[in-house]
Amino acid sequence: MKIIADTNTFLAVTLYEPERDEIIRLTLGHDLVAPDVLPFEIGNALSAMLKRRRLEPDNLLSVWDAIQQIPVDLRSVNIREALKIASQFNIYAYDAYFLMCAISLHSPLLTLDRRMNEVAQSLGIHIMEVN
Repeated sequence: MKIIADTNTFLAVTLYEPERDEIIRLTLGHDLVAPDVLPFEIGNALSAMLKRRRLEPDNLLSVWDAIQQIPVDLRSVNIREALKIASQFNIYAYDAYFLMCAISLHSPLLTLDRRMNEVAQSLGIHIMEVN
């Protein structure tokens, strides 16, 4: 099965967040898919963590390298359609790209973002719950 994995799930796994084991359990044996903006969004998230002092400069590149070891199929998305979703639900375009990926591939979404889960449900996207 293909699973659309949000940026926060990659970060949670590599940063050993409490949800890590559950994310690994849910995705084991499945194919991870994300929009092709994923590496840029991860880079932005890591630099934001560095700026907020949630990540040490010495760890920045090792976290990036660890994330790069996670196999993921990067897909292009219809940005125009994603912008419609972003506008309709008042969310960031980056979040809408993941939702568009789930819609176009008829695949479940895995995210730790509560608002994104709500929008996904409104769009009829199956959600993989992380407890």
